[in-house]
Amino acid sequence: MTCASCVRHVEKALGKVAGVESVSVNLATSKAEVSLTSDGVAQEALFAAVSKAGYQASPYARKVVSKTSSDLLNLWVATGLTLPVFCLSMFWHSRPFWANVVLFVLSTPIVFLNGWRFISTGTKSLMHFAPTMDALIAMGSVSAWGFSVYGLFFIPEHHQNHYIYFETAAVMVTLILFGRYLESSAKGRASSAIEQLMNLSPVTAMQVMPGGTEKEVLVSIVRPGDRLRARPGERIALDGTIMEGETSVDESMLTGESLPVEKKPGDSATGGTLNLSGSIVYQVSKVGADTVLAQIVKMVERAQGSKAPVQRLADRIASVFVPIVILIALATLAVYLVMGRGIAESLIPAVAVLAIACPCALGLATPTAIMVGTGRGAQKGILIRDGESLERAHGITDVVFDKTGTITEGKPEVVGVETFGSMGADEAATIAAAAEWRSEHPLAKAIVRFSGLTEPYGNIEEFTSYFGGGISATVNGKRCLIGNARLMETNGIVVPPREAQAFTSVWLAVDGQAAAHFQIADKLSPQSKEAVKRLQESGMAVWLLTGDHQAAAESIADQAGIPRECVIAGVRPEQKGEHIRLLQQKGKKVAMIGDGINDAPALAQADLGIAMGHGTDIAIESAHIVLMKASVMGVPEAIDLSRATFGIIRQNLFWAFFYNVLAIPLAIAGLLSPMIAAGAMAFSSVSVVGNSLRLRKR
Repeated sequence: MTCASCVRHVEKALGKVAGVESVSVNLATSKAEVSLTSDGVAQEALFAAVSKAGYQASPYARKVVSKTSSDLLNLWVATGLTLPVFCLSMFWHSRPFWANVVLFVLSTPIVFLNGWRFISTGTKSLMHFAPTMDALIAMGSVSAWGFSVYGLFFIPEHHQNHYIYFETAAVMVTLILFGRYLESSAKGRASSAIEQLMNLSPVTAMQVMPGGTEKEVLVSIVRPGDRLRARPGERIALDGTIMEGETSVDESMLTGESLPVEKKPGDSATGGTLNLSGSIVYQVSKVGADTVLAQIVKMVERAQGSKAPVQRLADRIASVFVPIVILIALATLAVYLVMGRGIAESLIPAVAVLAIACPCALGLATPTAIMVGTGRGAQKGILIRDGESLERAHGITDVVFDKTGTITEGKPEVVGVETFGSMGADEAATIAAAAEWRSEHPLAKAIVRFSGLTEPYGNIEEFTSYFGGGISATVNGKRCLIGNARLMETNGIVVPPREAQAFTSVWLAVDGQAAAHFQIADKLSPQSKEAVKRLQESGMAVWLLTGDHQAAAESIADQAGIPRECVIAGVRPEQKGEHIRLLQQKGKKVAMIGDGINDAPALAQADLGIAMGHGTDIAIESAHIVLMKASVMGVPEAIDLSRATFGIIRQNLFWAFFYNVLAIPLAIAGLLSPMIAAGAMAFSSVSVVGNSLRLRKR
């Protein structure tokens, strides 16, 4: 494919196949994604539809768009033949017949061999009544060549040079080939993020055999449960758990964080990360497409192949643009002839219209920016789901943070225990920890850590979890209820009144009586204050949305720099999405940042959902952007990158439209020669890709 018209034509062809629900074709990646209504659609039917439309398709294989040696050779041959044609035509105006024959001999292979791709695909598109950019190039170059042949063999020698425009055809083809080569090179750089990610995975690894011996094996044959060794300076091959040794690991490929992470037995090891200091043995848990690295590559590929909604408008415009240009060119030729101009003088502006108006820049404006922006995001630990997410981010007015594990460290600690009756603090902590042992809730983990238990304790029966409230269980025959004051009241247990404090209260009731009060506090994440400040300086209002009570929420908000009037506390998990909707009803464009299962509804409801990468799978699946780094500083970085990417898209689209609006009237007026028009058209495509590449410096 060569332009947005091609994209639209292929999408229409695939969309007509029975069983196809939706189609998205990307010019920059040369990839089509097809959603089917059933499994009954054969690949062959899709390939046949593309072939009938004048193109070729094959099953997707991961690759990086780049220039090829054949393209480069074709360009060099065309350039070598074009230079003498150009020099003879420009600097020898009173040429004899034999010199024009030389021009004919040199220019013919340029048009019909080097430029055959334009003639072949352009002719097919015309036959299918869906002309593309190649049709414009073919019509322009062949028209100039054909008119020159007519002048060479049918016009008397003393008038012949006025009809010879072989250099126009030759230079047009060569400049377009040069522009395609530069464009291909730039697209290769734009898609290099995937290549860099793929290169992080080693081909071989050292497997530790059951007897303790080691041998080098292909990573592709390793299976879950196998043990591998990673020495200092080697990349960890697959995801797993460290069994032996301690080390520090460079995880910047995942998180964008340059500081190494200390690892010990029991910690996770992620494939593609760099082992720095110690020799470790790790047990493989995930291989192939299940690894974190493979999932990141898949997500980046999906994002790079997606479309922002604004691109669909550009594609629709481009689908009717080329036919209109052909009509304008024919009308230009006819008007000049009616005005009494000669055929040579009439043909030149018509050919210039064909050369200048190719909509390739329009087709590249969005996908190249998305490719570079999402690739740069992946390098910084920011995974952007698709082009629509980029477009959503640029209009955000309000940012809503969950508290625990997002704006705080997510590792609360027990800071005090108050007991009632005869039960002591140690006994209360032991009972509560025994009941909470299997819970993944941060408050439950805080109680377990405080108790000092290192393994399950006691006989646990009748365990029940209350969403957003707490748990109940029978511990060694004692009926225990652990949770917030609301859960206690619901179960008829009277708890002593407490003034609002800057900590979270967890109550323990045993056999229907209040037994203990755990005071739990969470620390503000080190970079939360700076992140909030950056967001506010960018013009966004920052909110705190939490299930914690008002005093604890306000204490954290004060530390982070969030105004108290922007604190929404005491919110149950199922209510978070409703609070986001209420903000949206006020005309706000809301971004929600969270990490837990209880944040998933709010992440899905928000205009832009941002999940912390250490969060749960369901939260990540509900989000538009995933931050692989634990730092909340990723939030302003993600929004800034998204805004910058969409800003580049708008610049590209503006200049692509403006270019054609300005250039076509100049060509009609005869103020642009076909050679200059072809060069300008090629430059427009390269400039759009080059502008997108600026995002690599973000």
